[in-house]
Amino acid sequence: MAVASRVKPKDFFTDEEWAPLAARSSWFGLWLVAHAWLTIVAAGALFVVFPNPLTFVFAVMVIGARQLGLAILMHEAAHGCLHPNIKVNDWVGHWLCGAPTNGDLQRYRDYHLQHHKFAQQSEDPDLSLSRPFPTTRQSLRRKIIRDLTGQTFFKQRIKPTIDAFAQGRKKGVPASKIAKGVLNFWKPFLITNGVLIVATSAAGYWWAWPVLWLIPMATWYPLVTRLRNIAEHALVGENQPDPLRHARTTRAGPIARLLIAPYYVNYHCEHHMFMHVPCWNLPKAHRLLKRKGVLDRMLYEPGGYLTVLKAASSRETAAAA
Repeated sequence: MAVASRVKPKDFFTDEEWAPLAARSSWFGLWLVAHAWLTIVAAGALFVVFPNPLTFVFAVMVIGARQLGLAILMHEAAHGCLHPNIKVNDWVGHWLCGAPTNGDLQRYRDYHLQHHKFAQQSEDPDLSLSRPFPTTRQSLRRKIIRDLTGQTFFKQRIKPTIDAFAQGRKKGVPASKIAKGVLNFWKPFLITNGVLIVATSAAGYWWAWPVLWLIPMATWYPLVTRLRNIAEHALVGENQPDPLRHARTTRAGPIARLLIAPYYVNYHCEHHMFMHVPCWNLPKAHRLLKRKGVLDRMLYEPGGYLTVLKAASSRETAAAA
């Protein structure tokens, strides 16, 4: 199996530069988790105070992006970067970041570290996310429509449970045993979302969970997850030998950071180069690499997400996706 090439921090940074980049924080990761939830509450409150179609769409976009933000912070926990105490790191990463959108820290960690080990090599478990690109504008448009209409959510979140139940019954597994396995899988999600339902209902807004949590999760969250995946690895060659070109960093302005790329996720090339650097230190790593002339050798898109999407949908003909 072809393991992806690695870089050594000492080849790019002095000891004095590297030490603060790699340092864990006992408070900053927790602050980002709190920030994600406070932003979700603020966006929901905006719609509650000023209920109209514009504030609803804005709330769905902001909340869906912060749901992605929670997934990004679970990703930080998967690398042990969210908090220096591993028990705190894992508890916060699982219960406050992953479980509310049905993410599981340990399952994700096992899977994701394989992605880093084999980044853009044939054995990369995420290669299927980048392999279809470039595609056509029509194909990308169909994907976006599926995301925004809840079809992707159903396919990725609901259908596997239905299929697991059907396959189990086909094999003669008792329904009660299948139901127990399904319940165990969904248990963290049910617990955390039960807390959300109780909290919003107690505040007098029983409708807030389906309208301001479930709808963003079923629409904007799948879309920005797709955009993130495209920006990070689309148009990167399979079995790419250069570790500075396994992933793409994409410039993100304030609007992109609010609605598409929260919590420094756009610095993905730096993350693959130095995967144990906490996300909040990636901008500093980016600036240092630019100052040293390394940025020109890296996969970097200064034009932003729209430029990446145009390149990713530049094929003239393609089979229907």
